[in-house]
Amino acid sequence: MALLGVNVDHVATIRQARGGSEPDPVTAAALAELAGASGITVHLREDRRHIQDRDVRLLRQTVQTRLNLEMAATDEMVGIALDILPDSVTLVPERREELTTEGGLDVCLHRNLIRRQVGLLKQGGISVSLFIDPDIEQVKAAHRVGADFIEIHTGAYCEARAADQQRRELEKIETALRAGRKLGLGVNAGHGLNYQNVRAVARMSGFHEFNIGHSIVSRAVLVGMERAVREMVALVEG
Repeated sequence: MALLGVNVDHVATIRQARGGSEPDPVTAAALAELAGASGITVHLREDRRHIQDRDVRLLRQTVQTRLNLEMAATDEMVGIALDILPDSVTLVPERREELTTEGGLDVCLHRNLIRRQVGLLKQGGISVSLFIDPDIEQVKAAHRVGADFIEIHTGAYCEARAADQQRRELEKIETALRAGRKLGLGVNAGHGLNYQNVRAVARMSGFHEFNIGHSIVSRAVLVGMERAVREMVALVEG
């Protein structure tokens, strides 16, 4: 069965809207773990729009399952990761003006930079995943630069409205999943997955983990974090 990693970024988004201390993403992470999450993910962005450095340090001290740090492939972020030592790092593309991550990392284009950053992180004992679009060439490039995992960007599937378009995007996801597994990579998935569209992806055999945040936090506002996480765990596990 696939695992569920819960991204608590948007708990911090709500906190930052008022500049105060509530709600606390560290507390949200603890509740998510109690409800069955197998890991906690946070994205430390360059502009610190939601998660702050202090959050990551506190989470490193308190997370009982596994802490995954999403970050850009920059020297600043690699230095922070090597200092804090999360269990895993997921390298993602990042533009300051985007509302959320808009696509996968272009490993083919930036292979030399990414290979260097992957090497530094792995020397520090950190498992490395690359967030990529469901594209065979990107999967192959992720393997060549030494990644341990890939996380397939599911945004195009989640945004598709027509049934035939959804089917095409699901086929791309499954093809990338099979290619990654064949190359010996662990394969995760995430971005835009919610309580309705996750079912079709969760039925695919071979995923290690789904990383889901916005949908869970949105539901948690209405029903509480523990119930929201339990419901998503049930969907992911099938």
